[in-house]
Amino acid sequence: MSNDELISKAYEAMKNSYAPYSKFNVGAVALCGEKIYMGCNIENAGYTPTNCAERTAFFKAVSEGKREFVRIAIVGGRQGEMAAPSPCGVCLQVMAEFCDPDSFFIVVAESESDYEIRSLRKLLPEGFGSGNLADCIQ
Repeated sequence: MSNDELISKAYEAMKNSYAPYSKFNVGAVALCGEKIYMGCNIENAGYTPTNCAERTAFFKAVSEGKREFVRIAIVGGRQGEMAAPSPCGVCLQVMAEFCDPDSFFIVVAESESDYEIRSLRKLLPEGFGSGNLADCIQ
């Protein structure tokens, strides 16, 4: 699936965003092989229970047994003004749990023709993973 197609699907996912507090709607699409998993941000008045679009997409995929992620496309904005939202640290950490930091790519888009592609390693250069835990447990 092309980046343009993923971005288009991310816009579709963004339509389901529940963002009554920030008014910043986000959509994300995770690609696993040839199958996509769409997610949107879901806010909560308690703030802590809020879930980002990226994690929503990842958790949907994982809940269906998927563990092999190729890339993710993310779009977002406030009331029609699009921005290129970078994933938060928590979302990057979730991605690091399942993805190779050098071969997993994050497409951050303002539109289908205006986007940047970054590796997970670029955005989370010192990520914490299972290898770190193995070092602590020994």
